[in-house]
Amino acid sequence: MKATKYIWFNGKLVPWASAKIHVLSHSLHYGTGAFEGIRMYETAKGPAIFHLKRHMERLIFSAKTLGMKLPYSLDELMEAAVDTVRKNKLKSCYIRPIAFYGFGEVRVLPTNCPVEVAIAAWPWGAYLGDEPARITVVKTLRIHPQTLAVKAKITGHYVNSMLAGREATDRGFTEALQLDYKGNIAEGPGENFFIVRGKTITTPALGSILPGITRESVITLARDLGYKVEDRAISLKEAFSADECFFTGTAAEVTAIASMDNKKMKKPNGPTTKRIREEFLKITRGENPKYKKWLTFVNEY
Repeated sequence: MKATKYIWFNGKLVPWASAKIHVLSHSLHYGTGAFEGIRMYETAKGPAIFHLKRHMERLIFSAKTLGMKLPYSLDELMEAAVDTVRKNKLKSCYIRPIAFYGFGEVRVLPTNCPVEVAIAAWPWGAYLGDEPARITVVKTLRIHPQTLAVKAKITGHYVNSMLAGREATDRGFTEALQLDYKGNIAEGPGENFFIVRGKTITTPALGSILPGITRESVITLARDLGYKVEDRAISLKEAFSADECFFTGTAAEVTAIASMDNKKMKKPNGPTTKRIREEFLKITRGENPKYKKWLTFVNEY
């Protein structure tokens, strides 16, 4: 990770090294933060942020699930993100907005704890590497929908993701695949999951998964390309017998899956995955005007 010069912190741009919090900040102790991951891409018309509005809307929603009222509007958050990448003179990057409870009282309820907001941005390449992923089904189940707000992107949820990811990498795999409490496939630690059978693309239904913005975009794109897309329960047996599998996510983008538990997919990095990835990247590079509304062009903002 390469540090940039500035971070937007509580309403102003400050030097990277000056963006500090108190060691007794509530969210550090109890996981009560909301965050987003957003990518900005280089295009012929200058840098463009992918689904900036949707990401900031979800940040506000996630904060609300924690009883957190952000001190900034949607428009102010979007402008702050643009200011951050512009000030750092970035052409392409990963953007991390985070809202959290600061230091007030050290108790479970965030009584008298101020809400703080920061936005950082830095260059970041392929999250899972450039090769198709080798994944494994892990014993760490995805969080139960009646225990936590699974539709929200909350910092504390990612303890579950970290444990799943560590289990996979400790066993020599690229990434984990988590099941839900019913034994069906849920998602990866930081990615949504898809299978391909013929001209049909299937992804786990909402309920135990994060409603990923890249997931939503890929569903729209695939349907526009003529594929049938289903969102429903997927069993392990069905996934193992699929033609292709792939992950989606802001960091992962569209990542092909080569094998599951060392069982090679019928078509590792198959034609459907390749097509979806190629068309998705064309959109992010501003090469498909049909999806221009998904992009916020920094130079025009």
